[in-house]
Amino acid sequence: MAGNKTVVAFDLYGTLLSTDSIVKQLGQHFSDAKAQSVSTSWRRYQLEYTWRLNSMGQYDSFSNITRNSLRHAVAEHGEKLEEDAIDELLRAYDSLHSFADVQPTLGQLANRPDITAVVFSNGTQAMVTNSVRDSPDLSPHSAVFKQIITVDEVRQFKPAPAVYAHLAQKMGKSPSSQMADLWLVSGNPFDVIGARSCGMHAIWVDRDRRGWMDAAVPDLQPTAVVHDLSDILSVIQ
Repeated sequence: MAGNKTVVAFDLYGTLLSTDSIVKQLGQHFSDAKAQSVSTSWRRYQLEYTWRLNSMGQYDSFSNITRNSLRHAVAEHGEKLEEDAIDELLRAYDSLHSFADVQPTLGQLANRPDITAVVFSNGTQAMVTNSVRDSPDLSPHSAVFKQIITVDEVRQFKPAPAVYAHLAQKMGKSPSSQMADLWLVSGNPFDVIGARSCGMHAIWVDRDRRGWMDAAVPDLQPTAVVHDLSDILSVIQ
């Protein structure tokens, strides 16, 4: 339970953890340019598959989706990977490095008793727990996160409203009246819009400084935009 504390839910992949190292892993099998292209397609299909499954009322684990979307991306580039190579790439998800601004921010969060920080991800419980525990950058700060909340029980993916309601319930908040007590921090616009549509506050992490462009629901905007993760601490008072 979060009590009267402010709940801050951090998205994991693309917000705390960078998948840039995956490109290096792919570079062991393909040229640098193709590795980058495969990585981009992989991420695109990974997200697309979650949205397709939501739309069809179906569910598969994020680990299976990650594997299947990798196969799709590789095949699209006219290439093949053996299963052991695919297994190795998936294991790399367990030891991703964080973005440079993450460790200092988590260090500061440790001194903010007014904030309850949690990880909130589409990944499976095992996948996300491994990522937090085994990431060389996150593991020293893992105690900052009071819970790891995933979509396993909901069997839907962000930005489905049920996922954000599940977060609220896990944190002892009412999905019908207390969503504004929750803050999402994410580098993914679809996640920000999903949270805002449910009445949550949401901070978009725009490390590339490209500005907010998402127009899926033009009236929905982030509560705040930051360029460095540490700036969230001045936004959330």
